[in-house]
Amino acid sequence: MPDGYRLVMDISGKRVLLTGASGGLGRAIAHELAGKGARLTISARNEVQLKELAAETGAEVLVADLADRADLERVIEAAKACDVLIANAGIGGDRSVEEMTPAQVDAAIDVNLRAPVMLATEFSQARLAEGRPGHIVFMGSLSGVTASPRCRLYNATKFGLRGFSLALRQDLHGTGIGVSVVEPSFIRDAGMFVDSSIDLPAGVRTKSPEDVAKAVSRAIRRNEGEVFVAPVELRLAAVLGGLAPRLSATVHRLVGAADRVG
Repeated sequence: MPDGYRLVMDISGKRVLLTGASGGLGRAIAHELAGKGARLTISARNEVQLKELAAETGAEVLVADLADRADLERVIEAAKACDVLIANAGIGGDRSVEEMTPAQVDAAIDVNLRAPVMLATEFSQARLAEGRPGHIVFMGSLSGVTASPRCRLYNATKFGLRGFSLALRQDLHGTGIGVSVVEPSFIRDAGMFVDSSIDLPAGVRTKSPEDVAKAVSRAIRRNEGEVFVAPVELRLAAVLGGLAPRLSATVHRLVGAADRVG
């Protein structure tokens, strides 16, 4: 059985804050949870897309840029009033080493790591002070399990997010606050795979945004610590890559992984 497997939360009627809601994964998650009766607050930078999604799901809209400290504080305050926090927002698209700027480093760390850490910390503090249960879901990636070329910042932030989430889960054990990290692989039609224009080798299988959304729902209901949304062969490759990075780097070179990222 998965670590902590038990039905800890009925999603129906629960207040859920979802960041990164304007993207394909966010939309799928919003529809999945709205279908289960969640009361959603959806957040992202794109107001037009948020309002379209709100019309479809009955969600409240909170326009915010997580790289902006003042905006992040507004999202944190909204999260404190919710039962479930889903830290889904993220950015990728690493530039070459020669083109990397401090601003790009700051943006990736702020959105992919600092924002979810701050959101989860203050959400947890509010729940603990009130003595109420809750749940936190982090959107990780197989890029947080094994490294790959041309993904330095994305790898770094997702490695950090995975470590934080697994440690926070231990810290909050027994408090009634669950913590999950969902680890997708290549997701067709949405997410960093599409944004980065990755040309996959023949035979590499993908998952759908709806698969991710169902994994998020299951993680909340069952309090699962880590949920992989990946074909078994990619999950095994990621785990092996984490254990044997030199071998993984050799395989990446053999398949021309660096040249497959647009």
